[in-house]
Amino acid sequence: MALKIIDTCINCDVCEPVCPNKAISLGEEFYQIDPDLCTECVGHFEEPQCVEVCPVECIPHDPEHPETHEQLQLKYAALMRKAD
Repeated sequence: MALKIIDTCINCDVCEPVCPNKAISLGEEFYQIDPDLCTECVGHFEEPQCVEVCPVECIPHDPEHPETHEQLQLKYAALMRKAD
């Protein structure tokens, strides 16, 4: 499942730089996560880095984008091919 940032975000700027896929950007009111780029850090880290650094715990799973671990691995592989 991709992650999403909810409206309790305080725009502290700590999540965006730790995202290895550059899936996080500043939205109109608070940060947002592009579900097409979010792999929950699969392929990079054991745990999603944005969740690890978030001081207000505002990054839950996005129920609108359910994905298995295997699907996240495939997305990671596709993103790495694009990066080459």
